[in-house]
Amino acid sequence: MVGKNIKHFREQKNITQEELAEKLSVTRQAVSNWETGKTQPDIDTLHKISDILEISIEELIYGTKRENKVIHNHYTTKNITKSFGGKGLGLGAVLAVVISYVKWQSIGWAILHGILNWGYVIYYIIKYGWS
Repeated sequence: MVGKNIKHFREQKNITQEELAEKLSVTRQAVSNWETGKTQPDIDTLHKISDILEISIEELIYGTKRENKVIHNHYTTKNITKSFGGKGLGLGAVLAVVISYVKWQSIGWAILHGILNWGYVIYYIIKYGWS
């Protein structure tokens, strides 16, 4: 699958196997082996290929960008965020402050770790939403 995607996106960019190999500092045969499925590029090489072809690694592996999948069980995404997000995020910040103070006995370290934890909370809310 990955090899077919490499070939597909390489041809879309009008890049030959030789040109791709040169940019990756590998042989043309290595590119050919990937495209025919004989071998697979390592993760670092996948990253370089995606940069050269101006696509995401996800597109390189799956062929298209995947949509976020919703887990279908008795919880909905909204309920999971509310039940774990609201209480857990605040509790996590408090724990970070308390543990930091107990370990280093310094209010400065406790405040620093509390601020870092809230930075993570903000990142989480931006990425996954609050609702």
